[in-house]
Amino acid sequence: MSAKSFFEGFKEFDYENPDFNNIGSWPLVVRMTALLLVAVLIVFGFYWFAVKGSQERFVREQGKEQGLKEQYRTKSFRVANLDAFKEQLAEMEETFGALLSQLPDETEMPGLLDDISTTGTQSGLEIDKITPRGEQVKEFYIETPIDITVRGSYHEMGNFVSAMAAIPRIVTLHDFSITTLSRSSASDEAAAPLTMQISAKTYRYKAED
Repeated sequence: MSAKSFFEGFKEFDYENPDFNNIGSWPLVVRMTALLLVAVLIVFGFYWFAVKGSQERFVREQGKEQGLKEQYRTKSFRVANLDAFKEQLAEMEETFGALLSQLPDETEMPGLLDDISTTGTQSGLEIDKITPRGEQVKEFYIETPIDITVRGSYHEMGNFVSAMAAIPRIVTLHDFSITTLSRSSASDEAAAPLTMQISAKTYRYKAED
């Protein structure tokens, strides 16, 4: 078949009313062209619905790669240091428990007041007042201020403040003031009778929270 007769099939084909039920009767050049067009459509459809979607998913997953690497490094570090973290947690729990045991509860408050009074007396002071005030509720604990008034010398008051740190319950001292009663019969200033007013605070854990 010559090239001229081959391409004459385009002229002979009835483009307005093609017979799709008898495609075999179409001219060879038309059949080849139709086959090529169908092949192109198949390739394009495969690319559009399969390859293109896969590429987009690949780009999205590739964008997540750095974040996943960071997560892997973080988790691998945690796993490698898990035993150390457990030991630190145990130490923290032990420390917290020890501190918690130093916080008096409501039933221990009278004993704490006795401890403060005994500490003052053993330091050589005369106790004028040890009076708890109203509780102040904070976010994680309850604070109880205690007003303390004692009389004695500078040395005795220093001993009292130092000895308060040895009380087995947590007590902090705040806002103290010292005034002189009378030095008319005192041999020197250090031995003069003094009055000290000081605010102590103790704390109770809010176990209900």
